[in-house]
Amino acid sequence: MIPARYAHIAFGFVLSGMMSFLVSGISTFLAVGAVAGFVGQWIGAWLPSWAVAFPIVLVVAPIARRLVASVTRPD
Repeated sequence: MIPARYAHIAFGFVLSGMMSFLVSGISTFLAVGAVAGFVGQWIGAWLPSWAVAFPIVLVVAPIARRLVASVTRPD
């Protein structure tokens, strides 16, 4: 198990993986359509995008949390 102090990194890793997987799949499909080899092209687009998305999520998530906190109020 991963220690709780690394939860924000694990969360960013999982979130960036899922989001980049979905977005790259949609983008690849829109670019090439349902062609032979689509899955290979998708994975080829997803892995580099995940490598970029993960560190960006780690930087942007705290900014997004502060922004949301500034536009919401406690119950």
